[in-house]
Amino acid sequence: MDNEFEKLSTKECYNKLNSSSSGLSSSDVEQRIRQYGKNEVVEKKENAVLKFLKKFWAPVPWMLEITAIITFFIGKDLDTYIILSLLIFNSFISFFQESRASDAVEMLRSRITVKTRVLRNGSWEQIISTELVPGDVVHVRMGDVVPADVKIERGKVEVDQSALTGESNPVRRGEDGEIFSGSIVKKGEATGLVVATGAKTLFGHTAELVSSAKSESHLEKLILSIVKYLAVIDVILVLGLVVFSFIYNVPLIDAIPFSLVVLIASIPVALPATFTIATAYGAIDLSKKGALVTRLNAVEDAASMDSICFDKTGTLTKNELTVQEPVLFESSREDITRYAMLASDESSLDSIDLAIINFGKSAGVNMEGYRITDFTPFEPATKRTQAKVETPDGMITVTKGAPQVLATMCPGIKVDEVMEKARELSLRGYRTIAVAVNDGTTWKFSGLIPMHDPPRDDSKELIGKLRDMGIVPRMITGDSTPIAEEIAKEVGIGQNVSRVSDVISGKTKVDDCNAFAEVFPEDKFSIVKILQKEGHITGMTGDGVNDAPALKQAEVGIAVASATDVAKASASIVLTHEGLTDIVSAVEDGRKIFQRMLTYTLNKIIKTVQVAIFLTTSFFIFRFFVTTPFDIILLLFANDFVTMSIATDNVRFSKNPEKWNVRSLVGSSFSLAMFIVVESFAILIIGMRLGLNNNQIHTFIFDMLVFSGQFTVYMVRERGRFWNSRPSKWLLSATVADIIFISLISWLGILVTAIPLRDILLVLALTFLSMAIIDLGKNYIFRHYGI
Repeated sequence: MDNEFEKLSTKECYNKLNSSSSGLSSSDVEQRIRQYGKNEVVEKKENAVLKFLKKFWAPVPWMLEITAIITFFIGKDLDTYIILSLLIFNSFISFFQESRASDAVEMLRSRITVKTRVLRNGSWEQIISTELVPGDVVHVRMGDVVPADVKIERGKVEVDQSALTGESNPVRRGEDGEIFSGSIVKKGEATGLVVATGAKTLFGHTAELVSSAKSESHLEKLILSIVKYLAVIDVILVLGLVVFSFIYNVPLIDAIPFSLVVLIASIPVALPATFTIATAYGAIDLSKKGALVTRLNAVEDAASMDSICFDKTGTLTKNELTVQEPVLFESSREDITRYAMLASDESSLDSIDLAIINFGKSAGVNMEGYRITDFTPFEPATKRTQAKVETPDGMITVTKGAPQVLATMCPGIKVDEVMEKARELSLRGYRTIAVAVNDGTTWKFSGLIPMHDPPRDDSKELIGKLRDMGIVPRMITGDSTPIAEEIAKEVGIGQNVSRVSDVISGKTKVDDCNAFAEVFPEDKFSIVKILQKEGHITGMTGDGVNDAPALKQAEVGIAVASATDVAKASASIVLTHEGLTDIVSAVEDGRKIFQRMLTYTLNKIIKTVQVAIFLTTSFFIFRFFVTTPFDIILLLFANDFVTMSIATDNVRFSKNPEKWNVRSLVGSSFSLAMFIVVESFAILIIGMRLGLNNNQIHTFIFDMLVFSGQFTVYMVRERGRFWNSRPSKWLLSATVADIIFISLISWLGILVTAIPLRDILLVLALTFLSMAIIDLGKNYIFRHYGI
């Protein structure tokens, strides 16, 4: 983000904002609130009722609405009510999930709303930070949340802005330095000038990115693509049926309702609800494993995810500095560690000091007899800390800080040699601290202490598992390129590390990068969009405010257990356990759900093609309708809604990302449907030879279509033989219940014309036998089409 005040001194900022170190007057504040607005992220709130009503204005709802209208006009009131209930149910679920995801901006606003000390009318007072304006003079101290972007006039502070910029260590800022809204003061205090408020701050800019981020829905595209192919087949057949009826004087009063019902049968009415049930079932399962799903379609997208971006700090790494083996010059390992500990202050909570003290304690360094008599904290001017220490052998002075500064202080030490070693460590991703000691006569250079933020224990294993699953992992970090290269190497991500500016400018292709360095918050958002533009289904993991826009933009946004509230509200999956291994579970469950939906979709296409071709061609051949429009509507519910139990089926997950290939789906389904059409004609001929009248033939064929639809599910759910895996108890129970129910109404003559029980059992046996025979060649067709 461009910052017009970054290169200006505080005095120049005062002039630019027409302010002074004595603060603003009340009249100045009123005028600036009118000019700049309040110090808050303005959220455009949409009317909840209108937002809910919009759920009925989209391609999938249109299809359900058209279906309801058709069923109403052909006098099927009960069917109309059922379809409308399904439409309302789908819309409510979508509305509820989107409302939860939009909590991200509200989280950002609540984070900004803090109290702050401000100089107004020549005196200090405390106000709510939303009342701040550019030109205000504020004072911050340890523990404060910085209320706006502030240019420091006097004082020194250390601020933790890791959640905002991704920097793993607190940064030190002094006179003319700038601290950003939303960061936390860890040490010191300072007075400064407010240079930006609200959406103009780095924090506010992040909030705007969150509100503008939106991932694309793949479900509607899938359904429309399937319907497009089915509609072409059905329209051709229906037109042929109408023309045939006209030629052979079949009453249009019979042909038109039948044609409309064939078209209705082509619309995957239950598909949205089945997706919802399948993903909800998967979400419940994931919650038991430690991953909370806040946007249901993210579970489905996890199946197709082929690229995932990891924020480095706090996600792949522990977000805590650790000391590596010291590089010795003029001291022993124990001495350099002791001197470094003496030059550190545990009460400061400084990450470097804490890391050194913890390292010394774990190494068992003896500190008995050493007492600090005077301690000088880190000074930006001197770039070092210093302590006077009383030891058993007398007084000494110890210091730690920048290698070049300390090497220059020590006679007899070659500065170039020290800096060369420091550069080598830097290229390996280490931050280097030098240590020196003075025994009263001269300074001696003890050596160098390398430090780095280590990877989490499970990061490398996770990266390996994701690669095995066909997912390309990428790392995103605000750190320098050398540090990014080292961490990427340690966790096994890869060696191709690029500066993010090269990727965004197009100088480097995003697919050629394993990691991105020197990244700002809006860059993460841009990287996700670039990957999506290249056709990748993208995941993003993170923990901080700076990750929130990218988490919301990604198809699969994953917030780790330690994430900020903003990150969790922006993500579609929130991990509740420490570590990242639950990501693998999310992918596995997503791919299982994909397999369930693939089974449902294959079955739906097969049955649609079977019904459309068999019913129309049988009319052409035998010149009568082998079943009734009512039977087709009843079939729609007997098959489509019963087979929704596929959402609970036991399945195996694929080893590679799943992608919906509509041409392959239609091609394989059409090929299998042709065999089932042959089966249907064979059973029709058998029924006609049994001496059944036309009304009984209607029931006979209706039973065949229902039983065939149920058995087809068991054929297409397996890539091996249909008995190779055990279906879920719900799927099996639904099938058995459906067969018993249809058999009973057919035998008793409820809703349909009664036929003998032996004929019902004959249809049942013939459809099962046909399925078992077609199952022998099924795998050849699936392999041919890549299913």
